[in-house]
Amino acid sequence: MSNNIIGIQKLSQQWGMENPFLFAAHHLEAYPKGNSEMGPAVSLAGRNIGSDFSGKDGFSMYHGSKIPGFPAHPHRGFETVTIAQTGLVDHFDSKGNEGRYGNGDVQWMTAGSGCQHNEMFPLVNQDKANPMELFQIWLNLPAKNKFAEPDYTMLWAEDIPEFQVGANGKSTTIRLIAGNFQGKESLRPNASSWANDSNNHVGIFMLRMEPESTIIFPAVSATLTRNLYYYRGNGFIQIEGQKISSSNRVKLQGNEAVTITNGSEESFLLLLEGEPIQEPVVHYGPFVMNSEAEIRQAIHDYQQTEFGGWPWARHDEVHERNAGRFARYSDGRFERRTP
Repeated sequence: MSNNIIGIQKLSQQWGMENPFLFAAHHLEAYPKGNSEMGPAVSLAGRNIGSDFSGKDGFSMYHGSKIPGFPAHPHRGFETVTIAQTGLVDHFDSKGNEGRYGNGDVQWMTAGSGCQHNEMFPLVNQDKANPMELFQIWLNLPAKNKFAEPDYTMLWAEDIPEFQVGANGKSTTIRLIAGNFQGKESLRPNASSWANDSNNHVGIFMLRMEPESTIIFPAVSATLTRNLYYYRGNGFIQIEGQKISSSNRVKLQGNEAVTITNGSEESFLLLLEGEPIQEPVVHYGPFVMNSEAEIRQAIHDYQQTEFGGWPWARHDEVHERNAGRFARYSDGRFERRTP
């Protein structure tokens, strides 16, 4: 194993994470045509409806009963970064925010002191399939911001920096979700985010490497955690001469420049990096705090207040079929993007 590579681990359903990141999931769904309720226009027999992670016929319903997705559930103490590569997500939360996003959009939600939200996957196409590819990443908050006011921001696909690097006609396309690269800066995350301070070196990079292309990520610091997720491809990549096949996580040094060279097939990768938050982490279900006492308090607060309650008619609320991409914020702001 090279000096730069600390370890290689096969990817499972939930990817291995390191501080300041807590969790990442990759959802790749072959949803069929939608029915009149924007659910799958096929039989759901044989599924554990309400908790279907089966992947039967190429898709899961998750906690949805008619429409796939995740009905209202609480969070406290961290952030969710949801990258909707393909397909649509309907968002509602207990603070009164709502929206629909997808096809390259990213939602950055700071749970902070506590909120509920739902994430439903409406199958709007009745005449064709509704494929979905989605990544959700959990990013921790430092103690000083764990009780920040919940916040919600849309990073629209049209605004996210996307550019190519490479030489000799062989390039890598970068979508810069967080951080900076070769003088280019990402959009700003929420104000309370660990990623909002450039000294924390938080980077979220989506990479599409053409055959035989090369990309170099610079050295940052000896304390940086840096993980490369090779989530799709039929070939291999090379790091310091070592061949690595797809469906692997590669843990890398943060104080050494890393050169990634692609093989003869197109490859898709996600790079997550950042300075760790040097505080205790206690994780219980949807709550991430610094002590067990704070976890007990989070459970108590949710039981007593439901973090402000649920102002919507249904816990699996969705928008109209033709709602398009939009965000409506609780302070009255409204953003509309073309379908």
